[in-house]
Amino acid sequence: MKKSMPSTSQPINLLQDVHARMINLPIYFRERVCEECSWSIPTFYRKMRNILKPGSDKEKITPNLSNAEKEKIIAVLDEVYSSFWEYCEKYRKKPTKG
Repeated sequence: MKKSMPSTSQPINLLQDVHARMINLPIYFRERVCEECSWSIPTFYRKMRNILKPGSDKEKITPNLSNAEKEKIIAVLDEVYSSFWEYCEKYRKKPTKG
């Protein structure tokens, strides 16, 4: 008698799968911004940090981003968000015809 092979594909745990994807979103976003803006990882974090203005302990300023950098950051944001949205399509209910 021929034995059947056990199923190697395990059922997908929706919560675990989506959570794992969401955890990786910031890392992927950072990598794409660094790639598009030609930044190192330290530069990425330096650009995010607030800096105290000399002579004042209350006012904070952030490093200036050029308009081109701002556009690239938004483009990467849209790309990362769209990619995640498309990935999650497999979990959304499709409307039934009828």
